[in-house]
Amino acid sequence: MAKILVFNNDTDRMETYYRGESEPMPYNTNGTLRVREFRGSSKSNILWTTKRTMQSWNSQRYIFGGPIPVGFAFKRPYEGGHGNQSQHYAGVAFDVGQTLSSSRRRQLWNSANNSGVWYYVEPISLTPTWVHFDKRFRETCLFIWWLSYS
Repeated sequence: MAKILVFNNDTDRMETYYRGESEPMPYNTNGTLRVREFRGSSKSNILWTTKRTMQSWNSQRYIFGGPIPVGFAFKRPYEGGHGNQSQHYAGVAFDVGQTLSSSRRRQLWNSANNSGVWYYVEPISLTPTWVHFDKRFRETCLFIWWLSYS
């Protein structure tokens, strides 16, 4: 069972949810993002994200029109590969499409890049075997600081 903190951008409040690994993330439409997918390899029992990030996921899934395999989204800095200001640590980033064919991954990248729902889509030259997109916002550092000291 994971404790999931979601910053609701509409109310400026944190919301708390408790979900099993096979249950959908809060604000997820049609069960297209399970807790285990969002968690990835993280061992943390507490995960966090924002409502806008989940809404962007819903939009991306709809725009792409098919399943999007998720390598991981959430990852704490000490779990490898990401620094203290990582968008994965903020719970607003996704690394996806690792199991898709090259052409299907390119379609996913194009749909994410052209969707307008993500603030950043990593150039495909930097992510040859996955697609990275995130919903970073200028308050991310403050958000991470708040989570670290809460």
